[in-house]
Amino acid sequence: MKKRILATVLAGAMVFGLAGCGGGSETAATTAAPTTTAAADGGAADNGGGEADNGGEAAPAETTATSWAPSTTVSIVVPAGAGGNTDLSARVFAQYAKEITGNDFIVVNANGAAGSVAANQVLAAAADGHTFLYGHNLVNVANIAGVTDYNYSAFKLGPTFAKDPAQQLYVNPEKYADLNAFIEAAKAAPGQLKACTEVGAYTYYEILAFEKAAGIELDLVDVGSNSDKIAAMLSGQVDLMPGAYINCKDYLTAGQFACLGAPTEERYELIADIPTLKEQGVDLVYPDCDFSFYFPKDTSDDVIAYYENLVQQILADPAAQEAVANVDMMPYYLNAADSAAHDEEIFNTIKAIADELAQ
Repeated sequence: MKKRILATVLAGAMVFGLAGCGGGSETAATTAAPTTTAAADGGAADNGGGEADNGGEAAPAETTATSWAPSTTVSIVVPAGAGGNTDLSARVFAQYAKEITGNDFIVVNANGAAGSVAANQVLAAAADGHTFLYGHNLVNVANIAGVTDYNYSAFKLGPTFAKDPAQQLYVNPEKYADLNAFIEAAKAAPGQLKACTEVGAYTYYEILAFEKAAGIELDLVDVGSNSDKIAAMLSGQVDLMPGAYINCKDYLTAGQFACLGAPTEERYELIADIPTLKEQGVDLVYPDCDFSFYFPKDTSDDVIAYYENLVQQILADPAAQEAVANVDMMPYYLNAADSAAHDEEIFNTIKAIADELAQ
């Protein structure tokens, strides 16, 4: 498979109000901070040993003693604009951290350059625990795409707070009844059906993996942000769109979108009515979006332990679990070591897809 240059959709002034992970740069304040203990039970979090249950009860929290606590406001740097699930879930963390600890946290929206604007801001910050990056996969994908010369290993990983299933594949139901119908149409017209993505983004490599697994070739079109993708779908400019459930559920309900499937190992409760690609005969499992904390490299272990404890305590609260679910994400805990191991796995998975393109 050879590397392809993406075309650009003639979008004009496509304005639809649904915000995704993208958006403008701004800073918004939410409050939250110091704790050294975590609740021992409750919540839909994992105890740091692997995958969390799909809506099951949490294992007992394993807290680590630490004497560190924030001494001033903490900045949560988000590589996205306001209103998407990255931003909204960061605000859930900030709200409940404030309620538990009394310290202030602010969400700093720093969108742009495949997440590298936010990442560079954190890499340049003091390693004192008062600034961290919150997000998923972008650090790794930006490196694989050649946007940056660093990946997750440039940071010190903290805990994971939430999970969003790997982006599902959406089509116009008037054109394609189901996954088989789309694949048949793609095989009948190689390279002609348009799939929207962004060059070098998470969804770019997802679509490439889908092409290979389904045995098809699509015309990959760079249309821009999540809202631009939805506009392109609604206007009929593209045939296929990868998307997060939070951005697409209203269009599913309205009958404007149909979902071909999710590239996940199994069905998640969040999207229980959406079949996996695997159960429909397309053997593709793509990395989920696990939302983790990335700190400057020299951050101390005491700081990391503080945030591990705090995340566990928040996710043990049923109200916090519900708040995460309300932004169409799943509460999901990994400790720092497991977060780092998982990021390495995600990096290697997506890099393997990119490496195949270069052959």
